[in-house]
Formats: sequence, structure tokens, C-alpha cells
Amino acid sequence: MKAVSLLDEMAFPICVNYKPEEMSAHPQAKAATTKNDRSLNMKLLCVSLGCDKNLVDTEMMLGLLNKDGYTFTDDEYEADVIVINTCCFIGDAKEESINTILEMAQRKGDGKCKALIVTGCLAQRYKQEIIDEIPEVDGILGTSTYDEISHVLSDALGGKEHVQRFHDLDGLPEVETERILTTGGHYAFLKIAEGCDKHCTYCIIPSLRGNYRSVPMERLVKEAERLAEMGVKELILVAQETTLYGLDLYGEKALPKLLKKLCRISGIRWIRIQYCYPEEITDELIQTIKEEEKVCNYLDLPIQHASDRILKRMGRRTTKAQLQEIVEKLRKEIPDIALRTTLISGFPGETQEDHEELMEFVDEMEFQRLGVFVYSAEEDTPAAEFPDQVLQEVKEERRDAIMELQQEISYDFSRSMIGKTLEVMIEGKVADENAYVGRTYMDGPGVDGMIFVQTDEELMSGDFASVRVTGAMEYDLIGELEDEFTE
Repeated sequence: MKAVSLLDEMAFPICVNYKPEEMSAHPQAKAATTKNDRSLNMKLLCVSLGCDKNLVDTEMMLGLLNKDGYTFTDDEYEADVIVINTCCFIGDAKEESINTILEMAQRKGDGKCKALIVTGCLAQRYKQEIIDEIPEVDGILGTSTYDEISHVLSDALGGKEHVQRFHDLDGLPEVETERILTTGGHYAFLKIAEGCDKHCTYCIIPSLRGNYRSVPMERLVKEAERLAEMGVKELILVAQETTLYGLDLYGEKALPKLLKKLCRISGIRWIRIQYCYPEEITDELIQTIKEEEKVCNYLDLPIQHASDRILKRMGRRTTKAQLQEIVEKLRKEIPDIALRTTLISGFPGETQEDHEELMEFVDEMEFQRLGVFVYSAEEDTPAAEFPDQVLQEVKEERRDAIMELQQEISYDFSRSMIGKTLEVMIEGKVADENAYVGRTYMDGPGVDGMIFVQTDEELMSGDFASVRVTGAMEYDLIGELEDEFTE
């Protein structure tokens, strides 16, 4: 294993998914009935980095800490305790996490901070390096031990140094405490599984999160019912791969059965599915999406490439022909389905011909939503050792070319929506204008487009409204309220 210093090449700003300023007045952030003596009158700042799956872990930790009696702050200089839930999926994410830890470590000297805790993927992967190189860190938790955050904080505040909690990556943390939502309260992510069995040659996730473990269905339904009681109207199902849900527990792919149970929950209006591996999509799943009114006609298909040679080197389980087949089947069965995908540019060995083949595929498939990652060579992955690495500038040029093409495709699609009436979930108000921003069934939060709704009506986040599309931009729509909204 190559020795890598965590302090090399840090240039990325803090990315705070969790917004404490929204939390301070949150109805869940109330006085706790059970308090840890060391938490009394202590203010906590939590920074959540990385993916939505990580955000769910953060929200679980916040629920535990709220129960312990911590209050929340958005001011790092006022925080008695700082918790950072890290990511290291690709190089950019790793640098962002390191930079954030170092930024918060300064508060140990010039702020009130008495304890700095690091959790998540970076902690799982580099626990010893963090201890050796960032002595300000008081506690470290792995990806499977976030449920022990209260114990780690108590030990750290009690004077113990470098408190650690790591378990084998074969179980699932169980948190009965009501989690604190950081998404505004009208939508929430439901993590249905942990880990991954695919072992793609570029991916570090199996070593950070373990093998695929489904969350038992009864736990998920109970959690979804709690979320609905809290006012959540949209559930977004996430996992490293949602399509394999239940295979390890029930001997079959049980996502369709889970969806049907979730659809019976009162108060839930939309259910969105993300991270569906194309080769695992079954006819039963397609029919469930087609028949269940609450399940959005939307799928996230991370295909990564379209050249058979590159797909094989990536360790993917599909060919270009199979990808074309599943896309055609989805669109035939569900004509208005919105398909999102992600690609990797500049994978080792990718030639100009491979890139052009991918461009042709993107042009042909016309995905409504598409994102591109520049390939990042991650240590301890097979692809990082491949001899034919692509120059960084070439990787970036190829990414830009794909995104330029996708912008044209997206704009044409947006224009095709003009004149149509869509159901929209309101997200917030545009400052100083009689307009709101919202999302349609085609738009996942934070990754897809928005629709700007012009109206004199007073709307609230989480309201649903019928909106007629009147204009289009590359990724966003413009519309007018067609009739009275429905809560």
C-alpha cells in the first residue's frame, strides 16, 4: 500500500449539507427527556459531507445527540462540540473532508470547541493517519458505529484521548431515536441497505461499507411511518444499489414488495428510487413503478460508460446492447419515465474512440438527467494500478464535451415540456419576487433541475401545486400556477 499523507493537496471549501440555522427552530430540537450530564448547555455543530446515504447517518446521530440534551448552532466559534461526517469516495471528496477537519481543528485553539469528532468513510479508511496527523481530533467512529456517537462524545469530553469505535462491517447500526431531518421536513431519504457486493474496479465502497446488507422491511416501514408522522411527503429510497434490496434477507429481490408497503402509508405522496443498477431491474419492478401511483416515474441508472471494452475493465455487469435494451423497455412500459444516469470520463485505457462511442450513446439515449465524474484513481482499487492512466486535462476535456452535449439534450427536453401541466412540490420562495421554486416528479433534490412558479398565491415548502409550463432553460423550467394548490 502506498503511503499517502492526508495533508497533501487541500484546496476544497467546507460543504455543509446539514444546516444548523434551520435546525435551531426545528420542532424536533426540543428539550430532551434524557440528558447526558456532560452535554448540559453544550452547543453542537455538525457538518455532513458526501452522499445522501451519509446524510441519513448524520440525521440519526443528530437524533441521538438531541436526546442527550445538546443544542445546535451554526457558528463554529460558538460550538462546544463539532462532529464531521466525512466522505472519501473520490479524490475531490477526500480533500474536501480533510480540509473541513483542519478548518474545524483550528477551533480547538481559537474557539470554544472542547471536542472534535470525525465519523464516516474517511474515518473508516484513514483512522490511524487522522490520529497521527491531526492530533486535535478527539474521537473517531467508523461507518458501522455511528450509533455510538453519544458514548464517544462522553468519553472525549471526559478527557479520554483519541476515542475510537470500529466494528466489523457485517452489521447494521440500530437507532430507535427519532432522527433529526435536515432536508426541510417535506422530503427525506430512506436508506434501505448498506454496503455493496459489486466490487467495480474503480470503487472503494465495499472496503469502507462492507458487503451488501438489506435493512429488514419491518424496520423500513416503521421508519417511513415515523417520517410521515413528522410531515414528510416524499420518500427517496437510497442505497449503494437499491435494486438488490432483500436478496440477502429474503432470497429474492424484494424492492417491489417494499414499494407496495410504503405506498400504503398515509401522508406519503411521492416515492422516488435512486441508484438502480441496470442489470438488476426486473419486469416486476417495472410493473410496480407503472402501477403504483405514489412511485414516481423516475429512475436513477448509474451506467458509467457505453464502450463494452471499458465496461469490462470497470468490472460492470452490462454491455452497451443490454443498456440500450433496458432503456428501451423502460420507455416502452412507462412512456413518461424520467431517466437519470452518471458517467465516468477518462477511465484508464479509455481511447478517443471509446469516448466518441460514449458520446454517440448519450446522443442516442437522450437521458433526461445526466452527470459526469472525472475518473479518480483511488488507492487500493484495481483500476488505480492499471498502466494506461489518462491525463487529467484529457479527462476533464472529455467530461466537458459530454456535458455540453447533454446541455443541448436537456434544453430540447425542457422545451418539449412547454404547455404541459405538471404536479410540483414547492421547495421555497424566490426572494423579493412573486415566485417559488419547486420540483416535478422528474427532479431529485440537489441533483436535477427546478421549476420556477409564478403566482400571487402564498405557498409553503412541501405544498403540491398544478403548474403549467410556460418557459424552459437548459436544466430548469418556468411555469404558472394553474389552480389552487393542494397540501
